[in-house]
Amino acid sequence: MSRAFLYLTVFAAGFASLGIELAASRLLAPFFGTSLLIWANVIGVMLLYLSVGYWLGGKWADRDPRPRTMFLVIGIAGLTIGILPLIAAPLLSLAVPALAQFNAELGLVSFLSVVVLFAIPVTLLGCVPPFALRLGTRTVAHVGSTGGGLYALSTIGSILGVYVTVFLMIPGIGTRLTFVVLAAELLIVAVIGLLVVRATRPALVITGALVAMLALGFAQRGGIKPLPNVVYEAESPYNFIQVIQEDKMRLLTVNEGQAYQSVYYPNTLRLGGYWDLFLVTPYLTDAAPPRSLLVVGLAAGTVTKQFAQAYPNIHMDGIEIDPEIVRVGRELFEMNEPNLNVIVDDGRAALRKTDARYDVIIVDAYRQPYVPFHLATVEYYWELAQHLTERGVIAVNAARTPDDTRLVNALAATLREIFPTVLLMDYPNDTNTIILASPQDIPLDDYRARLTALDNPGLVEIATIAESNVRVFDGSGLVFTDDRSAVENLIHSIIFDATLGAPVQ
Repeated sequence: MSRAFLYLTVFAAGFASLGIELAASRLLAPFFGTSLLIWANVIGVMLLYLSVGYWLGGKWADRDPRPRTMFLVIGIAGLTIGILPLIAAPLLSLAVPALAQFNAELGLVSFLSVVVLFAIPVTLLGCVPPFALRLGTRTVAHVGSTGGGLYALSTIGSILGVYVTVFLMIPGIGTRLTFVVLAAELLIVAVIGLLVVRATRPALVITGALVAMLALGFAQRGGIKPLPNVVYEAESPYNFIQVIQEDKMRLLTVNEGQAYQSVYYPNTLRLGGYWDLFLVTPYLTDAAPPRSLLVVGLAAGTVTKQFAQAYPNIHMDGIEIDPEIVRVGRELFEMNEPNLNVIVDDGRAALRKTDARYDVIIVDAYRQPYVPFHLATVEYYWELAQHLTERGVIAVNAARTPDDTRLVNALAATLREIFPTVLLMDYPNDTNTIILASPQDIPLDDYRARLTALDNPGLVEIATIAESNVRVFDGSGLVFTDDRSAVENLIHSIIFDATLGAPVQ
């Protein structure tokens, strides 16, 4: 076997190993999200499997130093990668009711079961570099340079695997077919290698498996997470996106799908959700209608569509990090208001590129159920304050459970580091609180009076809900900063306590 093909083999194994890791995160994201906890588990177990593979591969190569054995190892790794999405589907389906019912045991079992599925292919790929080193070493005098060259090629392959998987395969062909392509790459290398060393029979068997896997992979229909009434499904570099049609209502859900990021109901101002309360937040500081609005976390444009109906002359900017969601908003949610300017960017980076000021700034940038930590710190809220007009108001959506308001309290306490006025407005659904903040010192009774005085027919009922549910924040909570933010750990704790039924305020 030529040295060049040996190097190509190591490169291919490195390419697949990191490609699998990133594809694994996307396989799990629709069910478990993309938090640091999920990434830590994925990265941790992958490194564990590779470590076991390095150790096992070294032992194996010393006992059976034949190219035929190495290519069979690669072939088996490829086959297991190709069938992973098929095996994972029924296990992941257990996660849907588990998450919906806060069943930690079932959710944990389904998550661990899928993670365990990666043990065989990743461990086998870890066997390849020491195997190749054993086969490629001609003399002890050159073992260092041979090993260095092989591991360098493996790392270069891994780097390329990261970028090709993230920027080409996952958004281009989807998660399931990404696994198929990665598997096919390994199987082709295995077949060629076996033919080179004249192992014809196993080469034919693997070729047959490759053809069957490609046929099944490209023939299979349906998403990796089927939901009823799905009319559109796509994967972007940021999210797994689904659009659901329920009668006249259209819903956008991303990743684990335990919440809706946008709702579209034609010609309807009040949608019956927490979005409605945003419409009366401008009156915290002034009785006049708002002139300008910024939405951080635009999604498919629910809030801006409501504001455009209630305040036809308002200028609106919306920041959304995912261009695919913006496209979905325009094509499936009629996000085409002439007074809306869409900015595709990060919710914090975009602020540093403009000096625009707004009467209302709404922050609703969850990646369910997590808040991006850099959009929930003292430093970020200070930056928002620099973009407010003299009557400006900030409104932040915060999640809660019926018995746990720790996230609400933490965000409110963080806002209070900057703003003298911080109010809490609960929506009567036990899951959402709108936090209002202003650089002015606003008495609660003044805000309630302005709400009571509203005569806009579309806003009167919303104002009534707001007036009866708004209160001054006079509690305490964690304060998040750029240097020290425990927002994800806090949310993990909230989920855990909700699972166990522990009431925590």
